[in-house]
Amino acid sequence: MEQPPVASIPMGAATITSTVNALIGRVLTAALCFGAVSAVAGLLIAIPGGGGGFPVEQLEGTPFTSFVIPGLILGVVVGGTQLSAAIAMFRASPARLLSAAIAGFGMVIWIYAELALIGYSVLQPVYFALGAGELILVMVLLGVLPVGGRPREATLVAHPHGQGP
Repeated sequence: MEQPPVASIPMGAATITSTVNALIGRVLTAALCFGAVSAVAGLLIAIPGGGGGFPVEQLEGTPFTSFVIPGLILGVVVGGTQLSAAIAMFRASPARLLSAAIAGFGMVIWIYAELALIGYSVLQPVYFALGAGELILVMVLLGVLPVGGRPREATLVAHPHGQGP
């Protein structure tokens, strides 16, 4: 019995774009998971750990007298948005990129607030880069930032009722 010839299917631009977007989505999901775990760890260091060795005097000049409220903001707000965005990415939710953008902005805002209130810490550049990286990955997935140096063509979408955008 003769075997039929195996068809060679070239990898088209759409397949390559789809593969790259899937990889970028996985990297974004991993970054969000890392951000969530780190924020919860920060909560545990701040509250039960009494600030993780940082003196309460470091909070002088801020609205806080202990690490409880900053720890809750870090763990619940920053960590919560990171976690909810990671879950949205896993589930391929229609709101996944919006959730990831909110989480990235939340991380960046958290770092700016820390810098403004308590000054520089060694980990702040890492977490600023994490938040900024999440935002960059979202923009790549939206097509705002091109991958490979070629921007996507703009597509006009007609309003369902014939009105403007």
